[in-house]
Amino acid sequence: MTFFLQMLVTGIVVGSIYGLVALGFVLIYRASDALNLANGEFVIIGAYICLTLMTAYKIPFIIALFITLIFSMLLGLVVERIVIRPLQNAPVISLIMATIGLSSLLAGAVHIIWGHQTKTFPPIFSSNPIEVGGVIITSVYLWSFIIVITLLVTFSVFFKFSKMGIAMRAVAGDRQAAQSMGISVKAVYAVTWAIASVVAAVGGVLLGNINGVSPTMAAIGLTVLPVVILGGLDSVLGAIVGGFVIGILQSMAGGYLDPLIGGGLKEVAPFIVVLFILMIKPYGLFGRVGIERV
Repeated sequence: MTFFLQMLVTGIVVGSIYGLVALGFVLIYRASDALNLANGEFVIIGAYICLTLMTAYKIPFIIALFITLIFSMLLGLVVERIVIRPLQNAPVISLIMATIGLSSLLAGAVHIIWGHQTKTFPPIFSSNPIEVGGVIITSVYLWSFIIVITLLVTFSVFFKFSKMGIAMRAVAGDRQAAQSMGISVKAVYAVTWAIASVVAAVGGVLLGNINGVSPTMAAIGLTVLPVVILGGLDSVLGAIVGGFVIGILQSMAGGYLDPLIGGGLKEVAPFIVVLFILMIKPYGLFGRVGIERV
C-alpha cells in the first residue's frame, strides 16, 4: 500500500506539471486552431536559462526565475510576431509546419549553446523529506506541486475575470465576431503566445529541479500531447485533469508494469489509454463537439 501511495504522489506532482505545460498547447489551439509542436523546446530553453543564471552568474533562484519568465515572455512575443503572424490567414497546416520548423531551429540552438550533457540545478529546496503515513515526499515535489497549483488557479481567474482573459475567450469562440466588437485579435495572439511560453518555462524549471536538465527534456512536448488530446484540445479544465490522469498513469505503469516487461511501457501507456478513450469520446473528456453543416 505504501508503494502505491508513493507512486500516486509522484504521479500527481508530475501530472500537475504536465497540466501546466498542456495549458500552453490549449491556449494556442483555442486562438489559432493549430498545435504548437515547438512547446517542448520552450520548456527546455526556460530550464536552461534559469540554470545558467544560477550557475554561471550566481543569481539567487527567485531572481533567476523572474528573469527567465521575462525572457520566455519576450521569446513568445518574438515567435508570434516573426513566425506566426505572417501566417495568420494561412491554412492550419502551414502553422503546424511552421512550429515544426521552429522546433528544429530551437533544438539546434540548445545543442549549440548548452551541449548534450545532463546538468543539475544547485540545491534550492530543503533536502529534508516529509513523511506522511509512510509516504516520503521530497521538498522539491511538494513545492513544485504548490507552485503549479497556484499558477493554475491564477490563470483560471485571469481567463474568467480579466479584460484580456475575456477577450481571449471571445476570440477562441468566434474570431470574426470578436474582431467586429473591437477586440484586437493580433494582441490576443501575442498575449496567448507569451503566456504559453511562460508556463512552458515554469514547467521546465520545475522538471529540471526534479530530473536534471538535458536536451532530451524537449520530449515533454510529445508526452503532453496525450494530456491535451485526452482533456480536449480546446479545454483549459481538460488540460489540468488530463495532466493528472496521464501523470498518475505513467507513474503506475513505471512502478508496477515496467519491472515485469523490462521497461518502456511507462512512455507508451498514455498513448494506448488515449487511443481507447478517443474511441468512446472523440473530442476528449471536456472538448467541445464540433458540428458542421454540409
